[in-house]
Amino acid sequence: MTRRSLTRIATAAVITAMLTPILGGAAVYTNGSRNQTFDVTMKIIADCTIAANPLDFGQSQGVLATAVSVNTTLNVTCTNTTPYNIGLSAGNGTGSTTSARLLSGTGANTSTVAFNLNMTSGGGNWGNAQGTDTLSGTGSGVLQNLTVYGVVPAQATPQPDTYKSTITATVYF
Repeated sequence: MTRRSLTRIATAAVITAMLTPILGGAAVYTNGSRNQTFDVTMKIIADCTIAANPLDFGQSQGVLATAVSVNTTLNVTCTNTTPYNIGLSAGNGTGSTTSARLLSGTGANTSTVAFNLNMTSGGGNWGNAQGTDTLSGTGSGVLQNLTVYGVVPAQATPQPDTYKSTITATVYF
């Protein structure tokens, strides 16, 4: 082989070595290696989320001679092993308390309709005093559906109107 041929081959080898990483080929290194580990971390804190679905006693109620019972759900998700309490406010019906909730009429109508929110069907009142009338549980890391049992007891029927109260559901954790 001539000197010129060897120079061309050497030049081609150098150019190939330089272009291999650029063109996507992996360079192979044989001088040794070193390792270093690093940590990947994330901190999970105690946390909960809550979502509430509406409770509708019906849009065509007549005389309230018998109790009207319906239910709805609260959706609670708490981190695994996190203890929680769920409380329900008195609502914004005029004169409401957690033990005597009222739906209020609209406009000039000052009439009310009494109703209860219970933790179980036919069971205890669901209020907002932790450890007294709240529902307790422990998070599992996945959504838990909790049932709210609503009852309008038999009572004197007020004038026709739409009656409403807005309840605040709170998760304490």
